Amino acid sequence: MSLRPTRLRRALRAAAVIAPAALLLAACTPIVPFEPAPEASDADCASLVVRLPDTVAELPKRETNAQGTGAWGEPASVLLRCGVPVPGPTTERCVSVDGIDWIIDESDAPRYLFTTYGRTPAVEVLVDNDVVGGTTAIADLSNAVGVIPADGGCTSVDDLGEVPSEG
Repeated sequence: MSLRPTRLRRALRAAAVIAPAALLLAACTPIVPFEPAPEASDADCASLVVRLPDTVAELPKRETNAQGTGAWGEPASVLLRCGVPVPGPTTERCVSVDGIDWIIDESDAPRYLFTTYGRTPAVEVLVDNDVVGGTTAIADLSNAVGVIPADGGCTSVDDLGEVPSEG
């Protein structure tokens, strides 16, 4: 009969040692600070955030301090904000990955900013290309971003067909 109380005491002692250690380890990974996007409280952003993957490009998910955001890596190398302003027509490069259209801003290379095109609210993903490939990151985020319905998409001059000339 004394076996059970002994096991219980051991389990309680182990828990007393493990719990503070777990809290200490959790404290070693600081929360990633963010400024929320203007439309971060949109219901579609909430739907997106609950679907964010635990890893992006094999980088672990991090805790953030703002609504409608996500971060991966230590240091954070993939940053997501939902509810950013919807981009208008642009001449910037636009690509489609897994059915999601993205405008790519390469002006701060090797950090690339991907912004959804043709979805409201818009989502932006900042990727440190020295750590992870942008296409890999946005492909891993496709399922979550896809909950926001498309209401447009990328087009090119070739998609417009012939434009009648005035004459």
